[in-house]
Amino acid sequence: MADPRARWRTSPHRWWLAQPAVKWGAFAAALLVALLVLRQPLSDWLWPETRIQSLRSSAEQALAQGRLTAPDGTGARELFEAALALDPDRPAAREGLARVGAAALARADAAIRGGEYPAARDHIALARSLGLPRARIDAAEQALRQREVAAAGIGPRLQAASAARSAGRLHGGPDSALVHYAAVLELQPGNTEALEGRDDVIADMLGEARRGLARGELEAAATLIREAREFDPAHADLPASLGALNQALETTRERAERDLRNNRLTRALTGFDRVLAVQADDEGARAGRREVGVQLLQRSERFAADFRFAEAETALAVAADVLGVDGDVAEARAHITRARRSQAQLATGALTPQRQRRLQQLLAEAAAAEARGNLLLPPGDSAFDKVRAARAIAPNDRRVKAASARLVPAARRCFDNAMRENRLVTATACLDASRVLEPGGAGLSAARTRLAQRWIAVGNERLGAGELATARRALDAATTLDPGVAGATELSDRLRQASAAGP
Repeated sequence: MADPRARWRTSPHRWWLAQPAVKWGAFAAALLVALLVLRQPLSDWLWPETRIQSLRSSAEQALAQGRLTAPDGTGARELFEAALALDPDRPAAREGLARVGAAALARADAAIRGGEYPAARDHIALARSLGLPRARIDAAEQALRQREVAAAGIGPRLQAASAARSAGRLHGGPDSALVHYAAVLELQPGNTEALEGRDDVIADMLGEARRGLARGELEAAATLIREAREFDPAHADLPASLGALNQALETTRERAERDLRNNRLTRALTGFDRVLAVQADDEGARAGRREVGVQLLQRSERFAADFRFAEAETALAVAADVLGVDGDVAEARAHITRARRSQAQLATGALTPQRQRRLQQLLAEAAAAEARGNLLLPPGDSAFDKVRAARAIAPNDRRVKAASARLVPAARRCFDNAMRENRLVTATACLDASRVLEPGGAGLSAARTRLAQRWIAVGNERLGAGELATARRALDAATTLDPGVAGATELSDRLRQASAAGP
């Protein structure tokens, strides 16, 4: 077994253990380094009273220098709050915060006297946040408001409002009566003259809005109601006005949907757009608008197939505006391009054998229909339908032109006979045939006006009999033929009044 003394003599720790002076010297040096590196946190841990006293001293100095609060934490408020957090049981920091609040109120008073109202408002807010008595805060705010009122000139503002009302400037501009009343009430919420004046002006606005809705002025009425609501959302007349607006929106949307079903796409689009201009999130109007775009694309393709390129381009332009970037829009544009190429080939006589055979077949079927007396009817099997299809293949072919010319007198006779017998639906179909067979022909415009006036007469008659739906369809037929036909506005007003009266 090894000798322990031999192990001691050979141990690597022998020198350290045998030198106590060296050992204690090294320990002292390490402690000194730790104190130097961690002197502040350690002092706070060992002597917290020193840290609290330092914070209070800095807070008193900040208060004396007028630094009541500071975002970087060096203001009197922030320093006293830090001291209070370290020692919540001692009253010194809490008393310091109260003195900061008192100083803030003193600053507010000085700012009010100096006309520095935004600064006064900030000082009052600081005092309120520090928990000063409410009575002192309210007194300071009352003094601030009185000085603001005096500086703003309440009297001149009320005079300006009265002058604006007399001049008819009720709303809509910086010098309007409503703006002047609102400025007074912002400073003096209880000002009786301003409250009564604002109430009267808004009542006039809402009355004007309801009268506008009765005239069909949807957008202007909605603007008036929106502006009135911004100035006084609790006005007594507002619920009735909003109800009238919603009813008008619903009526406009339903009329647009009816126009869409009856293939009056331009009118339908106008109606949906009017609804969306007032109520942008109306899902029914959005869906209807998109359907108009889809049907306009289809109409554009039909026009292109008949080589009516101006009408095809117009329909496509509106559809593109409605649908935006859409694959169907691009396809419709390509369809027009292909149709133009086809027309160019036809114009040079470049009919393919297949199309030549189809043209001869259509002309033969048209002649057979003429022989049977089926000039315009029945739909799809009349001479007119066969000639129209032939025109799409070869509009400049002399045989096609001759067949069209033979049908023009028939279409005119058809229209005249239908008008004499008051068969207005048939007269409309005959007039459409005349337009196709003889575009721009003499008398077409006068014929449209005659037919539109007859529809107005029917509408008035049906309305007198209480048949509102029939009267409305007659009005739609008349305005489709001639939007400016005499009597349309009066019939529309009577229909609106009859509808409002209920069943």
